[in-house]
Amino acid sequence: MNPATQKIWQTLNHSAAAVRGTQLRDLFAADAQRFSRFSMRWNGWLLDYSKQRVSAKTMTQLQALWQAADVPGWISRMRNGDAINHTEGRAALHIALRQPAGKGPILHDGRDVMPAVLAELDKMQSFAAQIHGRHWRGATGEPISDIVNIGIGGSDLGPRMATQALAAYSHTGLNVHYVANLDGADLATVLAKLQPRTTLFIIASKTFTTQETMQNAASARHWLIQALGEAAVSLHFVAVSTNLKEVAKFGIDPDNAFGFWDWVGGRYSLWSAIGLPVALAVGFDNFRQLLAGAHAMDEHFFSAPVAENLPGLLALLEIWNCNFLGAESRALLPYSQSLGLLPRYLQQLEMESNGKQVDRQGAALAFSTAPVLWGEAGTNGQHAFYQLIHQGGRLLPCEFIVCKEADFALPGHHEKLLANCFAQSEALMRGKTLAETTAELTASGMPADKVAALAPYRSFPGNQPSTTLLLPRLDPFNLGALLALYEHKVFVESIIWDINPFDQWGVEYGKQLANRLLPVIEGSDNGEHLDSSTAGLVAACRT
Repeated sequence: MNPATQKIWQTLNHSAAAVRGTQLRDLFAADAQRFSRFSMRWNGWLLDYSKQRVSAKTMTQLQALWQAADVPGWISRMRNGDAINHTEGRAALHIALRQPAGKGPILHDGRDVMPAVLAELDKMQSFAAQIHGRHWRGATGEPISDIVNIGIGGSDLGPRMATQALAAYSHTGLNVHYVANLDGADLATVLAKLQPRTTLFIIASKTFTTQETMQNAASARHWLIQALGEAAVSLHFVAVSTNLKEVAKFGIDPDNAFGFWDWVGGRYSLWSAIGLPVALAVGFDNFRQLLAGAHAMDEHFFSAPVAENLPGLLALLEIWNCNFLGAESRALLPYSQSLGLLPRYLQQLEMESNGKQVDRQGAALAFSTAPVLWGEAGTNGQHAFYQLIHQGGRLLPCEFIVCKEADFALPGHHEKLLANCFAQSEALMRGKTLAETTAELTASGMPADKVAALAPYRSFPGNQPSTTLLLPRLDPFNLGALLALYEHKVFVESIIWDINPFDQWGVEYGKQLANRLLPVIEGSDNGEHLDSSTAGLVAACRT
């Protein structure tokens, strides 16, 4: 059903019109308990959304969207293994990947998937033990010191992000590297630091046909063979794939191929064997804690009422900002260098999932879906784009993520980090009026004519909505819960917008055109079918 035709959608439109003239600083001045009314706690976490432009009435109306869209029913369909990815006829059961043993069956086509999931985890654990115990030896009999994961998209972004996020838990003596880009500079710069005899490659591609991944894999294979010979391939390559025929053709022993299933979407695959490099980087016990954190968030999402449901609240706040207040983007601002890759990871999760313009019935949507997501780790971002957020004249909702404890505890650092994070959210909310700026400059002793000239430049409108998520610490459990939080947030949004978050036909179209264009660039096709711009670009590369 088109959500924009629902009565509650129209009610929220009227509420938004009333809110646009409201100042956040006035809401705080009028309600000393605003923070306690618009914040919630879970498992040591604190979500503060009191700096959003909402009232109790607005939140009640937003929560009615949850019911009108039948979010609980859709959660049940996902858990039951229904083909909720209707354009591809697939289930979306990534929740099974982090469910622990003994919790009961999860069915797909009437069969319990949990025995296969748990068996694959055991296989990953055994492999990790071989690497960490220095029992896996390369062609020269030396143990492995460097792991190179070759993948792209979900086979790269999730593991790469998690490996950096959990750097404080890195396994001593093992270095994990990532290669994704088809540009040869990506692979070449990694290989330049490595020795073939102590390097192991993980080729992560479900079909073992992904163009970027397989080109990088072929080049890595050539690099290895030049140094160690053809027979070394089976000792220096493993695969995460379901295409065992192509895996064997490459020279990898199928016994060293780790599998996953078509009900695991790429951007939801970190929890599967795609997470193997993470398990190698931080140890398998920590990888299991990552899964445990995600499962804990699953249980919260499945059971908590909407008013206390973390993914639900984040989804409803974003819909409020995007569809009713007119925001076109959201800034994700982790005040954690370890979470520096989180914005990139969530760009794929959110924009590839919900960047859609057609509903589940095939009709065009009359509103925007996923906002543009962007961001950078604080405090670096403060010296880059915060000026635009403060004085650029756009509505830019911000999401701050910060930890009470530092993962790398250097004296004097974390207190300043926390101060900067909280100060930015306060400044975005409060702003500084022209009268306040004038009084401040006058009190500093500045001449009146100079005060009048400078005050407009040093005033800030404020009233920028923001949310702050305060975690106890960045450890494997909390990282797992954080990533699952955003997965479920995306799912809730897709239900309310009535779209399918699990396909990505726009991505597939670009690949299709690239495959058609490659023979033209290589010179085996005359390119008569090309438009004049594309033909001109190809011709310019040949001259």
